[in-house]
Amino acid sequence: MVLVALVGKTNVGKSTFFKAATLTDVEISNRIFTTIKPNEGIGYVATQCPCKELGKKCNPKNSKCVDGTRFIPIKLLDVAGLIPGAHEGRGLGNQFLDDLRPAPVLIHVLDISGTTDVEGNPTKEHDPEEDIKFFEEEIDFWYANIFKREWAQMAKQTEITHSDFEKQIMSRFSGLGIKIDDIHRVIELSDVDPTSPTKWTEDDIYRFARNLRKISKPIIIAANKMDLPKGEENYQRLKDKYPLMVPCCADAELALRKADEAGLIKYIPGSGSFEILKELTEKQKNALELIRDFLKKYGSTGVQASLNKAVFDLMNYMVVYSVEDETHWTDKKGNVLPDAHLVPEGTTAREFAYLIHTDIGDKFIGAIDARTKRKIGADHVLKNGDIIKILT
Repeated sequence: MVLVALVGKTNVGKSTFFKAATLTDVEISNRIFTTIKPNEGIGYVATQCPCKELGKKCNPKNSKCVDGTRFIPIKLLDVAGLIPGAHEGRGLGNQFLDDLRPAPVLIHVLDISGTTDVEGNPTKEHDPEEDIKFFEEEIDFWYANIFKREWAQMAKQTEITHSDFEKQIMSRFSGLGIKIDDIHRVIELSDVDPTSPTKWTEDDIYRFARNLRKISKPIIIAANKMDLPKGEENYQRLKDKYPLMVPCCADAELALRKADEAGLIKYIPGSGSFEILKELTEKQKNALELIRDFLKKYGSTGVQASLNKAVFDLMNYMVVYSVEDETHWTDKKGNVLPDAHLVPEGTTAREFAYLIHTDIGDKFIGAIDARTKRKIGADHVLKNGDIIKILT
């Protein structure tokens, strides 16, 4: 299952974001280090379901569909808050950074209102750009320190044995989720010589580590607390400089999902509107009207948008549906569009078969595009939204 990690300093709304995205009970307070051990839950990315195209109600098994929006599960990790000096062990730094190892993409939950200082303490007029910079620097220094611990031995061995530098990195640092293609790109970006790593300077190592982090652990910024004073002003000031920034109000998303769960409103996560279904108290009406104003201004609460951007835009995943009856788009039991799969862009038909199950991949002889009814070969590259029958 695709993994996304929620990161950031303490007391910025990470746990509220996590609870809103997963409806998992977690402790939420304004105390420093409320989250110590990572919270794990199931969140979802959303995409348009082909059921309306077919004109039939679908029967999802591994996901869910709400009025034509298909929600595909992902694993969401809410890790301990970060403070400056984490890479040197300050606060819960070592634990925090170790928890990040398996995550291929990070959502940095940022207090865009500036009401918490760099260590998460309540304050006024704090510049949120300081938090963006310190967070990226901490992750970059963490990467650099990992490399420095083994650099001398690895560099020497590479030159003595004339071994492949890129494979050396892969074998030693695979736990960071680094891919061989990442290393190719980073060597070019960093302007370093992979055949003479013993000649690299401290700056070379840091530049290489920083570029590798940017590629292997890209970051979305969820500009949380947009509803508070200074939130809009700070967002407008920073949005062009940080294009991967999403305006966000996790409190509003949590309120909407709770109200929907209670049957008070009808709300589809990621939507820019909701429908009131039952009589509400004056307090509830006022709260929902404030949220409605926020949705009109920003289009959504930003929680679902952040998850979608992390998986679809940064990780470059897409959704492909598997069926057994290409005419009716069903499985053997007649379930319409039962399975939606998150797969990397560029996935071929044969690779898709292996992603479904090893046995299906081993027995693969071809596939059928359910829309066109045309047979496709093993090396055919699938597209987002494809509906595929695997032939075995």
